[in-house]
Amino acid sequence: MISREILRRFWPKFKICSRNGIRRQAPKYMVTQIVIDPNPILRKIAPLAKPEFLASPEFKKLTKNLIDTLYASDGVGIAAPQIGESIAVCVINKRFSENKKIDLVLVNPVWTKATLATAWGEEGCLSVPNLWGKVKRYKKIKVKAWNENGQPLNFVAEDFFARAIQHEADHLRGVLFIDKAKDLYTFEKK
Repeated sequence: MISREILRRFWPKFKICSRNGIRRQAPKYMVTQIVIDPNPILRKIAPLAKPEFLASPEFKKLTKNLIDTLYASDGVGIAAPQIGESIAVCVINKRFSENKKIDLVLVNPVWTKATLATAWGEEGCLSVPNLWGKVKRYKKIKVKAWNENGQPLNFVAEDFFARAIQHEADHLRGVLFIDKAKDLYTFEKK
């Protein structure tokens, strides 16, 4: 018979039951496979989320799934269509958000330019793997959205943070960075 200590050490995905049984532990992470271009869901305009949807278990599952998939893929941001869900929700990794402490969940995001200044910057996309290019984006934008609790957000984003929001908002409109990019090139991570 295998001791409980050995099971705990070498099979951490299993939980020991009090009645001599072993059962599979619920998954800690909810990672979904990234939808890759030319999947048609990436080209659809995502419908707006309704306020009642934000209180549902499906929305909580969606945001957890987005965040877990974002980190598993080492991404800057991710939009719901990239995991096969056609709804206007995206997440910006906390490392690239203004707060730096929490991931920024944007529901029904809308942005407007806050300046005429633009800049070319290099971009890639989880849904277009190994392809990179230069994209022209506004340097400063005003953003309106709801957070994951349905509270209104109204803020200004600048530089790379603004670029990330524009990129993810494009996904919600069925636009990929390759539609705007120039000087495309391939690069594979080793």
